Amino acid sequence: MEKAGYLQRTGYKAFDSEGNVHDIVELHILSVRYAIRRSDLAKAISGHVFVQVEELTHNWNYYLGATSGLAQVSVSGKALNIDIFNEGSFTVSLRALGSVMFGKERLAFIMKIPEQAPQSQKTRRVTLDQKCISAMV
Repeated sequence: MEKAGYLQRTGYKAFDSEGNVHDIVELHILSVRYAIRRSDLAKAISGHVFVQVEELTHNWNYYLGATSGLAQVSVSGKALNIDIFNEGSFTVSLRALGSVMFGKERLAFIMKIPEQAPQSQKTRRVTLDQKCISAMV
């Protein structure tokens, strides 16, 4: 896996489309800024549910934009898997995420999950001189 970005808790608050203010955790993935609402992130960690990863824009204040992906705790319970639409899948360790959330660390690294190459199906080669055997009933 290769490093694709980082996650940080800045303490900034962001406005959603309805004008509500939310505490956020900022994600920088492949030089693009995203955000996850802290309340949603707490639900994801405790309940293994999907949360939205939203675009983050800065124009005097921070604003949450359209949903850009989804995040969920891994099956093993050791990482947060982030799927950004049309960009790929990424992961961050829950231990590192917890250190950032509780203020012990400033940021946690996000790693890109390598794309799985489709497995080629084994095809059976039949030669021309090979005969077909069938059962007689």
